Amino acid sequence: MSKKITVLSLLAILLISSGFGCKITNQATQDAMQPITLTYWRVFDGQDAFQDIITKYKALHPFVNIEYRKLRYEEYENALLNALAEDRGPDIFSIHNTWMEKYRSKLAPMPATITMAYPVVQGTLKKEVIPELRTTNSLTLKELKDNFVDAVSHDVILGDGQIYGLPLSVDTLAMYYNKDLFNNAGISQVPQYWNKEFLQDVKKLTKQDQKQGIIQSGVALGGSSNINRFSDILSVLMMQNGAVMMDDNGQVTFNKVPPSGKDSNYNPGLEALRFYTDFSNPVKESYAWNNSLPNSLDMFISGNLAIMFSYSYDLPTIKAQAPKLNFSVAKLPQIEGNPPTNVNFANYWVEVVSKKSAHPDVAWDFIQFMTKEAQVKSYLEKTKHPTALRSLVATQENDNEIGVFASQVLTAKSWYKGKNAQAAEDAVKEMIDTMVKNISDKVQGIIDTAAAKVQQTVN
Repeated sequence: MSKKITVLSLLAILLISSGFGCKITNQATQDAMQPITLTYWRVFDGQDAFQDIITKYKALHPFVNIEYRKLRYEEYENALLNALAEDRGPDIFSIHNTWMEKYRSKLAPMPATITMAYPVVQGTLKKEVIPELRTTNSLTLKELKDNFVDAVSHDVILGDGQIYGLPLSVDTLAMYYNKDLFNNAGISQVPQYWNKEFLQDVKKLTKQDQKQGIIQSGVALGGSSNINRFSDILSVLMMQNGAVMMDDNGQVTFNKVPPSGKDSNYNPGLEALRFYTDFSNPVKESYAWNNSLPNSLDMFISGNLAIMFSYSYDLPTIKAQAPKLNFSVAKLPQIEGNPPTNVNFANYWVEVVSKKSAHPDVAWDFIQFMTKEAQVKSYLEKTKHPTALRSLVATQENDNEIGVFASQVLTAKSWYKGKNAQAAEDAVKEMIDTMVKNISDKVQGIIDTAAAKVQQTVN
């Protein structure tokens, strides 16, 4: 592979220095070869994760320069929105999968075809590099659905039926557990289901002091602000329980069952909310959490939390801050007795093209190049993220670090939270907090209020 890249790089130098052999025959080809620079903004991953990809792309298209910039998550969206509003934004940037509709008016959809200049070596004795204008078809909707895990098409194909972005990876919610705490409690097997065994394990793993304060928690469930990704956890519980978070008519309910549901009176969202918040109810045997405890990640790192639900991106943080912590990761529990269809939760970022880009077709050409298997492999090897491509799932399932997360991507789902994902998350937080405080015994009313607030961001 390195030899191939070297040859391509030398070819790129030859092309730049020789003017493609000076045998440009038409104006269209000359226009396609004008030097351009694409700016690319992301969070979390440094330029080293993309350098090989950029080098390979530049070898194919020497006239295209890619300027990569990594921003801090805390400043990213504000900086991005300001830059786009002032016409100084990037050509390519990343957005969270829950932001797609929010940014839709700012995005250029994938074109059906893209015309680019390619170097072609001609001649037998005297080799010459001649530019050739080629028009290639972009990824079709069928290819998108066949190549990427199911969650992707659900998020990147928007209302007009066009593709608005492609991901490099898809993360999934999994169960982190402290092996020492499990061993000390005499628990030899990690729970696979949200059943009585899970509740008994949590009870064994939770310890309180003489004042009934929790000094060791069995699980970070039941709260909101001090539990990382509380909204995702409750959402997947609802979906596993059979809730349709939003129906085909765009109505947010949290309680509606699929048309094939046996009991139309069953409220899956309500039951999931009760199950979740019971872990914050002191009168329940499952009591393991309250709002006075530290953040779930901090508590897990300190060794005082037995089970935490999170994504693969927390692995480096845990290993860096607690190198001696004896922990592992298991699949997200499912509901025992459900049909043999697991439901997991997807969380990922999507590479998109700005509507204001002066070169949207070239930007889309780079994204499609970058998200092909050969390039994705390079990116995933450097970043240790779970794959978004179906073809790489089997390979990653055996990975010691991210195997669990990758094994869940085929059954991972997300749900559309309207044009303001933060407002939707705030509504879920209020729903949990109201239930925990027992402000109202009308659980259905609590859920309906939250659904109505999310609905406001959809309409």
